[in-house]
Formats: sequence, C-alpha cells, structure tokens
Amino acid sequence: MNFVEIRGLSKRFGDNVVLDGLDLDIEKGEVVAIIGPSGTGKSTLLRCLNLLERPDRGEITIDGEKFDLTEKSSQKAMQLRRHTEMVFQQFYLFRQRTVMENVMEGLRVVKHYDKSRAREIAAYQLRKVGMGAWSGHYPKHLSGGQQQRVAIARALAMQPKLLLMDEPTSALDPELVGEVLCTIRETARDGNTIALVTHEMNFVRQVATKIVFIENGKIVEQGTPGDIFENPSSRRLKEFLMQANLYTNIEYSI
Repeated sequence: MNFVEIRGLSKRFGDNVVLDGLDLDIEKGEVVAIIGPSGTGKSTLLRCLNLLERPDRGEITIDGEKFDLTEKSSQKAMQLRRHTEMVFQQFYLFRQRTVMENVMEGLRVVKHYDKSRAREIAAYQLRKVGMGAWSGHYPKHLSGGQQQRVAIARALAMQPKLLLMDEPTSALDPELVGEVLCTIRETARDGNTIALVTHEMNFVRQVATKIVFIENGKIVEQGTPGDIFENPSSRRLKEFLMQANLYTNIEYSI
C-alpha cells in the first residue's frame, strides 16, 4: 500500500466537471508537483483532500487510514485534517497576534498542547524557516515572503502526514519568491510528504520527485522530472511545456 492513495476523486460545479475520477498515489517523503493549464482542477484537487471543498465522489487513504471524502461528518473531517495541512496562496495569519502566537494557535486549540510545549515547537519551526528573530512581531511588520514562511512554519508545527501547498508564491512580488522557494526546498529535504501546485517550473524540475500533469480534471501524464521535461509522451504535455519554453526537443513538431 502506498503512503497516500487517492481514488475516484470527482468534483463538478454545476455542469462543469473539474475533477473526473482522478486516482493518484504518493509515497512517503515524495514531493509531488501538480502542473497544468489554469482552471484545470489543480487547486480544487488540494482543497478536496483537506475537505475545504466537498467532492462528489472519492476517498483518500493516508498511512493506512481510509476516509470517504463524501461523508458529511465533522468528526471525520477533523480526523482527516489532523493528517493534512494546507499552505495557501494568501497567508491567512491572524493580524492581531504575533508570529509566535500564530504558529502556536493550532497546537493549543487542535492538539491541546500546554503553552510551554506549544511555544517550544513553534520556536523550533520558526527557526527552521529563518523567522525565529521575528517571533514577537505582528504580520503587518513582515514582507509577503516572511508571512508565507510563517504560514509554512505554522503548517509544519502540526506535523502533518501530508502537506498541501496551493500556489504558495503566486501572491508574492517576484523578488520575494526565492526566499519562499528556498524554505519549501528545505522542507522537502527534511523528508516531508508534499503535494504542491505551482507554476514555478524550474523549481519543480529541481525539487519534485514526481510531476503530475492535469488537464480537464484528469491526469494526462505523470513521472519523474526527467520523464516529464526531457521525454514527455503525450502531445498535450509537449504543447504545454513548449508554451512555457521548457521543452525544446527540435525533433518534435506539432
């Protein structure tokens, strides 16, 4: 059995089929980059895995524990969310709380850790993302890149089995993207299991262990960065990479 198994994931909005019976396996410690044209269900996939969107059909198994994603049980939803954490495009930090308090919040409220233990874990994760010196500051004092690094520390503090990242650099000014990508790279090197939606293709090439190309709610192709970038097999993936100036095999012509 794979560490994460997603089966039959389907979601539609009205007549628009966004996810169409999608199956995906993720090994422990893998960094799976989900790529594809805009509006093809990538973010919806992540949101369904954390039940921020309720799929029409599908199930997920994480480390041997199976969840029916259509089951409307708040208790089951909480159990699933204890295994997953989401890093969003926006940072969603509490403005009235310090950096330290933001990272401690889930540990105190969800895991019921005492204040001392929660502070210890939060301080460790903030140091890991290079934000330890900012623990007493409020979000308004931070750049967008710094806020996103705090958001990553907050997610990691919960020790998720599956870390979901939805376009974590898309809301940042270009000069701030690099610092967040470096943080994600270190997070991957620490052995975290990550599913990442991003348009940062050069970063994907360097960090991902598996790349999944999605279009029209289906997985068109998946493989290692070498497979995807150097030897794509589907016509549609080749077209996508050529438009991004990432596939330049002159022997291929559309």
